[in-house]
Amino acid sequence: MPTIQKITGPYRFYFYSFDCSEPVHIHVQRERMVCKFWLEPITLANNYGFSAKELNQIRKLIRNYIIEIRDAWHEHCG
Repeated sequence: MPTIQKITGPYRFYFYSFDCSEPVHIHVQRERMVCKFWLEPITLANNYGFSAKELNQIRKLIRNYIIEIRDAWHEHCG
């Protein structure tokens, strides 16, 4: 599962190879919490454990690193 290394902080940003048939998105994990955001537009797809405040922080990070995330997705998924 490819991980976006350029995003520092408490979250791990990644996607699964078997998800390449879905629209561009990113999974985010911290401890046992995980969520998924669609990228076009940036929209929460699902959430397991994150508070609304943390989801807003994650959304901001996604906005700040959208180019790196999209580039990694397209490099891996084509």
